[in-house]
Amino acid sequence: MISTNSTKIKNSELLNNVESTYLKVDLPNIRIGDTLKLGIEIKEGEKTRIQAYEGVVISKKGAGINATVTVRRVMQGIGIERCFLIHSPKVQSIEIKRSSKVRRAKLYYLRNLSGKATRLKQRFN
Repeated sequence: MISTNSTKIKNSELLNNVESTYLKVDLPNIRIGDTLKLGIEIKEGEKTRIQAYEGVVISKKGAGINATVTVRRVMQGIGIERCFLIHSPKVQSIEIKRSSKVRRAKLYYLRNLSGKATRLKQRFN
């Protein structure tokens, strides 16, 4: 009879091996409060193009291949948030434009602020 612990270990090792082939290795160290410029692949009919999406990282979730970041930007006075899978093939490039000092793990409070109140103090490396 096979014990369940050994099968779980084998299954997790197998899963890690499969996931490791799809992980991106050239990712920057993304932190909460960073301003990112993401190159997202957009398909329109038969054509594909890269569209830039720039905003502040307000949350990070998950680990490994399931790692996601939520990026917030304000366009024409309206806040827009998008959640991106970091290791997705649709995300072509990630560039850190600016880093900020924050004292929270999630910056959801930015949703209730507007104008100059949303500014974050810059971190210099």
